Amino acid sequence: MTGSAARLIYVVGPSGAGKDTVLRWLATHQRPEARLHVARRTVTRPAGDASELHEPVTPAEFAQLLRAGAFALHWAANGLRYGIRCEELLALDNGSSVIVNGSRAALYETRRRYPEVFVVQITADMGVLRQRLLMRGRERPEVIESRLSRTARLPIVNVDAVIRNEGTPEQAAVQFIALLSP
Repeated sequence: MTGSAARLIYVVGPSGAGKDTVLRWLATHQRPEARLHVARRTVTRPAGDASELHEPVTPAEFAQLLRAGAFALHWAANGLRYGIRCEELLALDNGSSVIVNGSRAALYETRRRYPEVFVVQITADMGVLRQRLLMRGRERPEVIESRLSRTARLPIVNVDAVIRNEGTPEQAAVQFIALLSP
């Protein structure tokens, strides 16, 4: 990504697609000249969940932060509240691109607020999604099937690029980096 202009990169995709895994790989393996910042989310999920690096807050704390204008972006999904603090986007002002692990539900609002956003969908085959969700162990099988059913009904719309993450995190990250290269 050397030599390209800073931009907001908004990642969407179904649960189990490996978005957090790919972004974690990018954050830990990028070259310094890549000038890439992976934004940390604030989530109403306990800190003990190792599947994503996030700032855990209670629903009351989230509401207080929202009222205080602490979030550049925020949304609700899967029974949780998610936010990207304003300071997470400051890297844009310093010439770095910022990657946000977002939500399809908030995509319209994100495009409205940041018209130049580059939207990447990370996805996988339904069988791969099912296997990953079962291995994650966060939800009961019937909840997983409901999520997969919802994923099958949601068309891929309004995205700039699609990455199929059905191999290793490194393979998906290489695809991601290729998208960002000038």
